[in-house]
Amino acid sequence: MKINSNRDLAASVRGRRHDLGLSQAALASRAGVSREWISGFESGKATVEIGLVIRVLDSLGLGLDLVVRDTVPNAASVDLDALLEEHRSQ
Repeated sequence: MKINSNRDLAASVRGRRHDLGLSQAALASRAGVSREWISGFESGKATVEIGLVIRVLDSLGLGLDLVVRDTVPNAASVDLDALLEEHRSQ
């Protein structure tokens, strides 16, 4: 499954938890986090500690794979001075 946001990841975790018939409390116990943490994560909380996310994924038999995308934004090729000058001249 392609994950593009924290909400995508949260939905995947919630779906897997449901597939396994686990409550938030049971998953929290397996992963060593609080039920409140699981609830926040599954709600798409904007910031979470990656180490805890990995523990939760592991508890569900899930893992992360990194893939190289065809396009990669290249911030080094942006000329900020030129952008600022263009903005000022408008």
